[in-house]
Amino acid sequence: MVIMRRFLLTTSLAIGLAADTAAQDLGLQHFDVSASIIENFKIGSTETNFGRLQFVGGLEMTASARNLGGLSAFRFLGAGGKFAGVADTGFWFAGTVIRDANGGPAGIADFRMNPMLDQDGDAYRKKWESDAEGMLARGNDITVSFEREHRISSGTLDPDLLTVRLKDETLPVPARELRNNKGFETLALSPENGPLEGAAVAVTERSLSKKGDIFAAVLSGPKKGIFYVARDGAFDITDGDFLPNGDLLLLERRFNMADGIAMRLALVKGGDIEPGATVVGETLLDADLGYQIDNMEALDVWQDEGGATRVTLLSDDNHSILQRNLLLEFKLLD
Repeated sequence: MVIMRRFLLTTSLAIGLAADTAAQDLGLQHFDVSASIIENFKIGSTETNFGRLQFVGGLEMTASARNLGGLSAFRFLGAGGKFAGVADTGFWFAGTVIRDANGGPAGIADFRMNPMLDQDGDAYRKKWESDAEGMLARGNDITVSFEREHRISSGTLDPDLLTVRLKDETLPVPARELRNNKGFETLALSPENGPLEGAAVAVTERSLSKKGDIFAAVLSGPKKGIFYVARDGAFDITDGDFLPNGDLLLLERRFNMADGIAMRLALVKGGDIEPGATVVGETLLDADLGYQIDNMEALDVWQDEGGATRVTLLSDDNHSILQRNLLLEFKLLD
């Protein structure tokens, strides 16, 4: 059964990654999202602790509206409640996570989507124009990364209407080094009191140096410049965020026909990030299809009311009936 599920999901992901669709329905859309509770992360097990991470809970999200999906990056605008993000089909999305008495995810409310606008106020019409993959937020000031047509763009988001006109910034890595469909997947904002002093960081999915390391860059501050993330095995980087102490947590995905789908969380010491350095991540979590995962694409780190650090993940279903929109949440134990 697991082998068949792996085959179907792998095939579905291959088709989805090759799809060429973009936002076509204009106008702000509100729609109901149904959420089924995921109680156990490991299939067939009630185990909750996985190394330094404790599984808090999860949701499988569905909707009758066809635009739900393609969720690539998001950030909570408040502690574990309101959120906003980008879909790789050229949409903004936003909503609120409803929580149970224990603080675990219990549902999604006030979900909405709106097409992204270019600098002229027009909606993107082609996939190669609107393949949004990474996002960071400073209040309502947001920065988004795109691949295929590689760029990093910034603007001020109206969180209610989901409107913003994005202005392109200077790429921190030469465009010739960015691979097709393997560009900037991660934008993350470091804490002010961390080693990078509040600077933003951009990390590519799999744009490789001559040594086979992944291109990344610090975008501002005293350590501004290009650095590299050592690529480990067949895993590519799909998102990341900083922990309160300034370390960088990266979400990684493996996809190939031989091994199937897997996800991994890797921790990079913030003090190791500097121009010219090659940083190596420490694996905190490694999960294949024996766990409740899918094509995991988005990650956000936040602090709950008790001061604990939580890590929330979203999956990209590629608009495939064989894949799922998942929200998974963990607590960092130390």
